[in-house]
Amino acid sequence: MLRLVEIRDATADDWAAIWPFFHEIVAAGETYSYDRDMTSEQARELWMVAPPKRTSVAVVDGAVVGSASMYPNKGGGGAHVASASFMVSPSASGRGVGRALGTDMLAWARAQGFRAVQFNAVVSTNTRAVELWKSLGFDVLATVPEGFRHPVHGYVGLHIMYQKL
Repeated sequence: MLRLVEIRDATADDWAAIWPFFHEIVAAGETYSYDRDMTSEQARELWMVAPPKRTSVAVVDGAVVGSASMYPNKGGGGAHVASASFMVSPSASGRGVGRALGTDMLAWARAQGFRAVQFNAVVSTNTRAVELWKSLGFDVLATVPEGFRHPVHGYVGLHIMYQKL
C-alpha cells in the first residue's frame, strides 16, 4: 500500500499532472474506448468536468497519481444513477489508489442523492479493475460480447457493472 492517499477535488492546475498518465493509459488502448490519438485539449474537455459533476485527484506525497471523473450516467429520467471513470498512474498501480478513488466516488454519489452507480464499459480483460469494483460491491449485470477491440487480445467483452446505493 502507498502511505496516505489523499483524495481532493481537482483544480485546473492539476491537468498538467493528470495528462501524462491519462495519455499513457489511453494511448495503450487496453482499457478505454477513447481515441488513442486524443490531444491534451480534447482529453481535458472530456475529463475536467464542472459542478455538479466532479473531477477528483488522488495525491500521494504531494504528487497526483490518479484521478476520477464523476457524473450522472444519463440525463432526464436516468439522472438518478451516477457513473464515473478512473485513471491511475501505472507507477502507482496496485497500491490502493484506485480503491481510494472508488471509495470516495461512492461517498460522493451517496451524498449527491444518487440511487445507484453504473459503469457502462469495464473491459473484461482489465481484471484488476473488475475485481476492485466487485470488492467494492459492484455486480456485473451484463457483458457485451466482443464490445472492445483490445490491441493484444483482440475482441473482448465489455462489462456493465452496477451497485445500488
